Amino acid sequence: MIDFYSWPTPNGHKVAIMLEEAGLAYNTIDIDIQKGDQFEEKFLAISPNNRIPAIVDPEGPGGKPISIFESGAILIYLAEKSGKFLPTEPHARMDVLQWLMFQMGNVGPMFGQCNHFRSYAPEEIPYAVDRYTKEVGRLYGVMDKQLGRKEFLAGEYSIADMATYSWTLGYKRYGYDMDQYPHLKRWQAALTARPGVARGMELQSEKRRTGGMSDDAKKVLFGDQQYERR
Repeated sequence: MIDFYSWPTPNGHKVAIMLEEAGLAYNTIDIDIQKGDQFEEKFLAISPNNRIPAIVDPEGPGGKPISIFESGAILIYLAEKSGKFLPTEPHARMDVLQWLMFQMGNVGPMFGQCNHFRSYAPEEIPYAVDRYTKEVGRLYGVMDKQLGRKEFLAGEYSIADMATYSWTLGYKRYGYDMDQYPHLKRWQAALTARPGVARGMELQSEKRRTGGMSDDAKKVLFGDQQYERR
């Protein structure tokens, strides 16, 4: 059984969705990133960048245990382990991988910075808000155009869609309306309707805090503790 170290964030959701969609047996281990669990030595031994998610598979390649951090790498590993949601045909496989990298290198970082400067920065920085808000709109446009040509990001439903889905749901926080992106809106609805996606999104949902982030949590997530050498 795979040990899944996570918390209910977009990066955690993507792997939870894949575990559910692929029908893999797993055990969830909470890493409360607002309390600082990600800095514990036991977790750092698995995820040296102190970020969720991470997995440990006791039945890895050759029957040997393996630990993996970075959500994109985890998705590729789980796809290869299960034989699902990542084609073996070279052209189709590359289509999935390039859209997965699009999420890892663009959607995640840019949407995350947009949310930070719009919602959590201690003071408003208009240049940062404007830059990242516009970049989110540009990326929504890229996805909308692609989804106007194909049912899913790489044609067939894949780990690229799982990786991207939950990041796109915060459009109101980013200052957008999905009616501006009809193909993306259609795609969101298609994924929302999938039982595996619903189960993945629900995982750890009771752990989510309501009423905003506390000052102590902000210090953990955004303060100097992030920059200590480990």
